[in-house]
Amino acid sequence: MKSKWQLIATFIILSSVVLAACQPAATPAPTATEPPVPPTQVVAPTEIPFTPTMHEASSCDYGGIIKSIEAVDRLTVKFTMCVPDPAFPAKAAFSAFQIYPSEYLEATGGGGDLIEAPIGTGPYVLEAWNRGDNVTLRRFDDYWGEKAKSATVVIRWSQEGPQKLIDLQAGTVDGIDNVAPDDIARVQADPKLQLTPRDPFNIFYVGFNNTYPPFDNEKVRQAIAMSIDRKRIVDTFYPPGSSVANQFLPEGLLARPDSKWYDFDPVAGKALLAEAGFPHGFKTTLSYRDVFRGYLPEPPVVAQDIAAQLKANLNITLKLDQMESGAYLDASDAGEIKGLHLLGWTGDYPDPTNFYDYHFGAGASKQFGTKWDDITSRLSQAGQLGDEEARRAIYTEVNDLLKQHVVMIPVAYGASAAAYKATVVGAHASPLGNESMEVMYIPGQDTFVWMQNAEPIGLYCADESDGESLRVCEQINESLLAYEVGGAKVIPSLATGYTANEDATEWTFTLHDGVKFHDGSLLDANDVVLSWVVQWDAADPLHVGRVGDFSYFSGLFGGFLNAPK
Repeated sequence: MKSKWQLIATFIILSSVVLAACQPAATPAPTATEPPVPPTQVVAPTEIPFTPTMHEASSCDYGGIIKSIEAVDRLTVKFTMCVPDPAFPAKAAFSAFQIYPSEYLEATGGGGDLIEAPIGTGPYVLEAWNRGDNVTLRRFDDYWGEKAKSATVVIRWSQEGPQKLIDLQAGTVDGIDNVAPDDIARVQADPKLQLTPRDPFNIFYVGFNNTYPPFDNEKVRQAIAMSIDRKRIVDTFYPPGSSVANQFLPEGLLARPDSKWYDFDPVAGKALLAEAGFPHGFKTTLSYRDVFRGYLPEPPVVAQDIAAQLKANLNITLKLDQMESGAYLDASDAGEIKGLHLLGWTGDYPDPTNFYDYHFGAGASKQFGTKWDDITSRLSQAGQLGDEEARRAIYTEVNDLLKQHVVMIPVAYGASAAAYKATVVGAHASPLGNESMEVMYIPGQDTFVWMQNAEPIGLYCADESDGESLRVCEQINESLLAYEVGGAKVIPSLATGYTANEDATEWTFTLHDGVKFHDGSLLDANDVVLSWVVQWDAADPLHVGRVGDFSYFSGLFGGFLNAPK
């Protein structure tokens, strides 16, 4: 029998029918950033002049997989691909591809206020981002779908798992993310609280950049891979339901192959390190961010344990380098971390392309250094296939190559949970980490307070890869499609549905009519075109963002149009 994730993934790969229309349901005082005040009057849709726009690559030789994006008419958008992309609907539902008013994109120059004060179509409007304290959202009364249950949502954060539970028990927050492993039993035993488990849909790994010595030596990477006791890490630091990772893909994905990582064998690892020219070990750094994530619940102590293991097993001395979260992710994407680094990934949609292509494909960031052509070519081939067994055969080869090259070391699939007051209605923990605040409320209470693991880095999520930022963006902005509340099934959102041609190279979306942005303007197909084009075309003057990485776009669509040489 197929698992829940396999059934969902099968839906994503094989579906090419029209979706039915639906509505979703002593420090300085922090400074607040407020979005523009919406206008009071809006022109009726039928009175708005509309000139369709289109953006097209002159050829597909530029390296990406998108050929053109076209506003066919006011409520129809067509994407033409260079190659088949069966996973396109799942990608189009992701929050990195949310839609913004074209006028606001132009007014902000693609950065600035767009990062601090986004305007979207979502159930909540950004009221204030009080730096260092909270993000406050208010219900958007002109929302096109079912209105949010709570009039106000306040999002706070804490790096400390135990502190989050203290706040929940004290009643100062209504829900918390990623309950610390040691606190799960306490939540379950407290009748005033409820626990919502989250199945593992993530991977924690130790990474390298192969352009920095000694990690440019494959034998060095292999020696380290053999000399970390991954089972010890999972057994010691992870909650029940977690497991040791033997490959980069979590369990249950369509076309996931059976693969096995290196056995823990420090004797063989030490011999291999000597063969690589380091019989006495060496010194380097181990970088990480102290942010509690489902894939890594206790970063400092896990970093200390890995350092101790590599010292004992290979005489590698690691200097621990704890970095601020935003700076760490930026440095990782830019390929600037020279030693080992700890990172992980929670799936954005249930398809291997989200894990493989984003990290190791032709359009991936510089995180791991120079790309391996034998891996990128196979990923490009697999991504165009709708046949599960054909994909599995290729992904088996990919896993063998990831093991040979030791691009990274897969360590754990981490189980996690959110916790809420027992009185919260609609409480849930999404496997994708995108909890829907609009469905949660406490009867008789106007404000819902959520505590997550860290402050958002930026709120223009086209240029963010941090889960804490993405969750906030998802309350404010929306994509063409969406994922069901608490799950990963693709459902309509700004688009009532879509059609695809037989070979999955043309995808046409029909938009809901009369959808308002928070500034009072009306959604149309040109807003969709520009929201995508500013990511796709590196030569567009609005291709700015917070740092300009747009790593999701390049990772999932093969690269930028007009990318710098």
